[in-house]
Parts: sequence; structure tokens; C-alpha cells
Amino acid sequence: MAQVELVMPKMGESIVEATILKWVKQVGDTVEEDETILEIATDKVDSEVPSPVSGVISEILFQENDVVEIGKVLAIISTEGEAPTETKIAPAKVEVPSSNGVAKAEPVMAAAVTSSNPVQSTGNRFYSPLVKSIAKKENISQVELDAVAGTGKDGRVTKKDILGYVQNRTAAPAQSAPQSTTVNKASAPKPYKLGENEDIVEMDRIRKLISDHMIDSKKTSAHITSMVEIDVTDIVNWRNSVKVDFQKKFGQKITYTPIFMEAVAKAITDMPMINVSVNGYNIIVKKNINLGMATSLPSGNLIVPVIKNADQLNLLGLTNAVNDLATRARANKLKPDEIQGGTFTVTNVGTFGNVMGTAVINQPQVAILAVGAIRKKPGVVETPQGDFIAIRHMMFLSLTYDHRVVDGALGGAFVRKVGDYLENFDTTQTF
Repeated sequence: MAQVELVMPKMGESIVEATILKWVKQVGDTVEEDETILEIATDKVDSEVPSPVSGVISEILFQENDVVEIGKVLAIISTEGEAPTETKIAPAKVEVPSSNGVAKAEPVMAAAVTSSNPVQSTGNRFYSPLVKSIAKKENISQVELDAVAGTGKDGRVTKKDILGYVQNRTAAPAQSAPQSTTVNKASAPKPYKLGENEDIVEMDRIRKLISDHMIDSKKTSAHITSMVEIDVTDIVNWRNSVKVDFQKKFGQKITYTPIFMEAVAKAITDMPMINVSVNGYNIIVKKNINLGMATSLPSGNLIVPVIKNADQLNLLGLTNAVNDLATRARANKLKPDEIQGGTFTVTNVGTFGNVMGTAVINQPQVAILAVGAIRKKPGVVETPQGDFIAIRHMMFLSLTYDHRVVDGALGGAFVRKVGDYLENFDTTQTF
């Protein structure tokens, strides 16, 4: 009987682990090639893991809420023979502290630990199987574990954290810990008594991640914003003249977003020091221009898919990329790598009828451009025969940038440069 290992897929350059949200298939179930077996989540995006072959699930090695490293075997698929008659959960070797403080290897089940009061992942704080196993071995309660300060990614408790807690543990229960102890990046909430006509709605997982990300960005970067108002009458008239034929020819709409992206990519080519990140006192200059586009989801949350090497695409290519990423983002079909590696972000606050906005920088980038609503306004038109007042399509651009590395001269010049490219848009181009 041939057996195929289903491994945790690579989810992007900076992602080293993912959390199992749900097993869609169970031991004994038949699966077809490319059929979804489980759903996983990282701190960036939720995703589905398909089956690499057709067969029968013979073993499941991790359980829901387990945090699994990239490349680890998740399940075994048998490609021939009958389905197994009983569930098999493979044991895994993990290190737990012995009574003399020296770590030793003991076999534990990779499934969730079962006891009278098993520890669980809480809120947006996940505990790996190893941490849970050590907590069970040392009789660490849920309250104690939640109070352990995590030094891992997103405040996660690591093996070192929990072993350090075990070593310094005293008889005093964690319930008496000071109020400053936090469960996650946000401060521990004070007890709240509901008043009349009030409800409590807990943030979903994505909203919690957004909350932490926004707070981190404001703590990290010195935000400052520069704005310009530009005349986009030519763009509006050009789009109106081509949109019907464009949709007939290519089967999709042409929006303003790819036009904005094209102008941004050109401006970054002219001013590459806006396309950087910060590492201590070092400035990391990004040679690839990877443009993120903030996209609202049906849930009310936000995600930022990335157009890789946007400067190498023409307007048609950018239109294809924008429409494809936006459609799949709203259907939760993005691949993890498609929201990684952004070097600059564009957000369209005009979608909601807003004239302008001051956005929060998408770390580790150093700038984000907000484009406002296009409105008809009286404007001065300069001609060789003299100036006159006419109805023009006007909009605001606002660039929020990290004042640690981007001064007002560069920030102001960059947003002006984007405006110049838009105001001088080539209206003679065809598809």
C-alpha cells in the first residue's frame, strides 16, 4: 500500500509555522487529488491545504489549534487498499523537563492533551503542542499559562519561556499576578459591566491581528502626512471612453486603481528611497517594486494583496492583477505568498466617499498612499488664450510616511510626483 505524506506547505518567506483551524477530512475519509483536507491560518491569511493525490486518510498527526512548523508532516494518505478501521494518531518525541531540571525526551501524543483541565489556545494567543505538553507535565493551569510573558512572534510563548517560568515558579498562584500582566499585545482589558442596550462583540481572529498590527505600526514609525490636490479630468474622460470596449474585449472592468498603481510605480522608480524599510539604524533599499493594495472584505476586515514587480507591468497587466487579486481576496482564495513581500501600499479611501484620509503605515514599509474620492469642482484652466473657470474632476492624494527615514522634502516631492504622472496621463493609449 503506497503512502503519501501531506506536509505543512511553505506559506511565504517570513512564515515559519501555521495553526490548524479545521480538519475538513477525517481518518478513513476518501479524498480526491486537489480536494481540500484542512484549513490553516497564519498571522497573515487563512488558507486551505489540498490533497496532493487521490486516496484515503490513514493517519492525522496534529489536531485543530495545533501550531505546526512549515515542512512538518500533517497526515498520511494511503493511495491503495481499504480505509483503516480505527483512528491513528502518531506519537511525537518532545522534550519535557525532568525533576532535576535537565530536559529528557518522553513520548507524548501529538493530539491535544486530555486531562481534567487541559490548557487551550485563548484569544489570538496560540500554544504549540510542546508548550501544552510541558504545561500538563508541570501541572500549569490555564490562568498561569496565560500569564506567562511570551518572547516569540506575536507574543507567543516559546519552549524557553515556559521552561524559564517552571524554573522560577513559586508556590504563589498566578491569580495573584500584577494587573500589568498581559495576555497578548493589547493591554489586559478592565472588567466591564454591561449597561442597558449594550452588547459585547468579541473581535474575530483577523480583527485581532489587525488591531495588534496597527498599534505596532504607530509605536514603531513616526507618522507624518503630506497632501496634494490634483486634476484627473483627463483620466475620467479617457476611462469613460474605453470602459465599454475594454470589458467586451477582455471580459473585465477597468477601474481607477491600476491607473493609480502605474503612477505610483513610476514615481518609486524616480525616487527609490521611498521604497525602503528600516532595520535599527540601517535603511534596507528594496530593488523590487511590490505594491500592496488595501482591500475591504465582506466581513468588514481588511487584507493587503501584493502586486509583485508592478513596475514591469503595463496598464493592461496591472488591471488584470488588480481585478484578480481583489476578486480572490473577497472570496478568501488568496495564497499566503500573495500577501507577502509588499514594499509600498496604496489604499483607496475614496471608495467610501471620503475626500481624503491619513492611513497607518503597513509595517515594515515606510510609506502608504491614500487616494480620495474624485469630485467635480470649479477649477482654473490655464490656456495660451488666458485662464478660465471650468468644471473639473479633482481628487486628493495623501502620503503618510515614516519620518525616521523619509523627510518632508522626499515625502512631499514623492506625492507631488505621483500627482504629476496622473495629471499627465497618456489619453491616446489603446488596448
